[in-house]
Amino acid sequence: MNNLPKFYGIIPARYASKRFKGKPLAMILEKPMFRHVYERAKKCPELSQVVIATDDDRIASKAKELNVPVIMTRNDHISGTDRVLEAAEIIGVPEDAVVVNIQGDEPTLNPAMLSELVQPFESYDINVTTLARKISPKEAENPDLVKVVFAKDHKALYFSRSPVPASRDGKKDELYGHIGLYAFRMRILRQFVILGPSRLEAIEKLEQLRLLENGIPIHVVTTNYISIGVDRPEDIKTVSKILQEKN
Repeated sequence: MNNLPKFYGIIPARYASKRFKGKPLAMILEKPMFRHVYERAKKCPELSQVVIATDDDRIASKAKELNVPVIMTRNDHISGTDRVLEAAEIIGVPEDAVVVNIQGDEPTLNPAMLSELVQPFESYDINVTTLARKISPKEAENPDLVKVVFAKDHKALYFSRSPVPASRDGKKDELYGHIGLYAFRMRILRQFVILGPSRLEAIEKLEQLRLLENGIPIHVVTTNYISIGVDRPEDIKTVSKILQEKN
C-alpha cells in the first residue's frame, strides 16, 4: 500500500442527457441522484477528495444547497472525461496523482469497487484502470450494457455495445460487462483529451476506445460487485428498490 499515489474522485454531472434530461437531479429516495453517488464515493478510504463537476447552474446550486463540493466547468466538452480533466486542473490535482472518474449515474455504487479500481496503481506500469464483471448471454444482448474483452494480463482488447466475443459454434464462454469507472494517472488524462475523438469511439459512442486506438493500455479489474446504472427514467424504480434493500 505504500506505493499507492494520491487519489482524487471526480463525478461528472451533465444536465443535457439525450435519453434522460436532468438525470443528475432525478430524485431517488428523497435525494438527487448525484448525492447518492457522492455519498458512496466518500466512503472509499483511498480517495483523498471527491467533487462533482458540472456545467449546469441547476446542478451546481443543488450541490451547494446539500453541501456537496462542486466545480463549474465549460459547457463545450465532448466527453465526460474531458470535463473531469478541467475539474482536476481547477482543484490542483498533482501530476503524480491519479484521477478517478466516477460516473454520476451509478447511485448503487459500492465503495469497495473504487478500492478495487485503484489497487493496481501499486505498479508504476499501470496508467489506466477500469472495472468489469461476469454477465449472462442475455445481459450481453443489451446495448446499454457495454461489453469488454481482455487479454490474460488483463489488458483490454476491445469494448463494444455488441455481444463480444461472438461464439460462431454456440459454445458458452465467459462474457464480461464493463462498469463505467476509470482511474487515470494525471498525465494520461491530459493525453486523452489532447488526442481528441477517435474513429472507433465515434462509431461505438464509447470514449474509452480512444485510448486503445492510440496504443494506451487499459487494465481491466474484475469485480464481483454489481452496480446498476440509470440510463432512462424507468431505471429509477429499479435502483430505488436496490437502495431500499441495502438500507
